[in-house]
Amino acid sequence: MAEIELSALSKQCLDRRIGDIDTLTKETSMWAQERNIKKATIKWKFTKNDARSKLNRHYTKLQN
Repeated sequence: MAEIELSALSKQCLDRRIGDIDTLTKETSMWAQERNIKKATIKWKFTKNDARSKLNRHYTKLQN
């Protein structure tokens, strides 16, 4: 989820050169406040069970 938020930040807020750290801090804080006020969520395209079946090969099996 962090990668998704960083991607949104990059596209929505950091789409231009920002000259100094103070401006960067102020702009990213305002962006985060707006996302929190809007209660921005992620709309997943697949279910938890779909993810488990598709990603199963990436996880090692635990033996009892």
